[in-house]
Amino acid sequence: MVTASEEGPTISTGPTVREVGEFALIARINAGREQGPAVQLGPGDDAAVLAAARGRYVVSTDMLIEDRHFRLDWSAAEEVGRKAIAQNAADIYAMGAEPVGYVVGLGVPEPTPVDFVTRLADGFWSEAARAGGSVAGGDIVRSPQVVISVTAFGDPLGEQPVTRSGARAGGILAIAGRPGWSAAGYAALAGGRSTEPGPGVARAVAAHRAPRPAYDLVRTAVTGGHPPMALTDISDGLLADIGHLAESSGVAIDVRSAALHDTELAECAAFLKADARQWLLTGGEDHVFAGVWPAGSPPPLGWTVIGDIEAGHGVTVDGARYRGPQGWEAFSGTDSANVGHSR
Repeated sequence: MVTASEEGPTISTGPTVREVGEFALIARINAGREQGPAVQLGPGDDAAVLAAARGRYVVSTDMLIEDRHFRLDWSAAEEVGRKAIAQNAADIYAMGAEPVGYVVGLGVPEPTPVDFVTRLADGFWSEAARAGGSVAGGDIVRSPQVVISVTAFGDPLGEQPVTRSGARAGGILAIAGRPGWSAAGYAALAGGRSTEPGPGVARAVAAHRAPRPAYDLVRTAVTGGHPPMALTDISDGLLADIGHLAESSGVAIDVRSAALHDTELAECAAFLKADARQWLLTGGEDHVFAGVWPAGSPPPLGWTVIGDIEAGHGVTVDGARYRGPQGWEAFSGTDSANVGHSR
């Protein structure tokens, strides 16, 4: 099996999952792992047992399929593992909650080296250490390609989850994180330019391979004195996801493009002969967070105000409708050219 690393594609060797067997493989990837405090019973029984500190859970699930959501000639096993946890942890934080545990379903072909699965699990645990929680259990099966399904469980950070439906006219829209970078990395990888020493290229490729959501900024915002009225995770593109927020809240959102300007991203786009504005507005998989605050209660440090909440419906950019695709569509067969997803 050929996988990628910082040094380029590598070949995983050693015993395969078929040679080792399911239960020995599960024991190997769980050896030495330390469960988080919410996991009362981890791998080894018929099911895991997690504590529900507030009497309720926030639950999210997401899947990654080889050659659609990741490519093993582009990303190392650890990066794929980190990405799988990050996209689920981001959904938990986008509800104003903190992850306490993950259950991972994994499908791999019979010839897959055990080393690959071990490094994939290292990625799971590495990102879980950043986000919170631990891998409480899961399942491993034979499949024609690598398939990863993660279910994340989270405890609300406040008394109630923060949903998309809380925005009100007169509020302000702010983001935590830097949008457009995963789309830039996709463009570099797809164009065969990922190793070129252009401005921002290395950062872009790293962002696509394994996003790093700003979990700490959400935690601070939700537990501070002025929590957001609404929250969402930008996974399919800024315009697409704040469009869901606008629809859920029954409001209109106008984005100020100047507030999104990223000099480093613009330099990267110029080097790759691409459109940085398109990356910013429609690129996905950065897992930037978007929140809404009342006009008189600005977001905490680290959040960037990029727009206004108005009466009406829909999303505009500088007062006008954005022409073209808004972001990723799972079943459309098309996206916004470089949305950030490996198809």
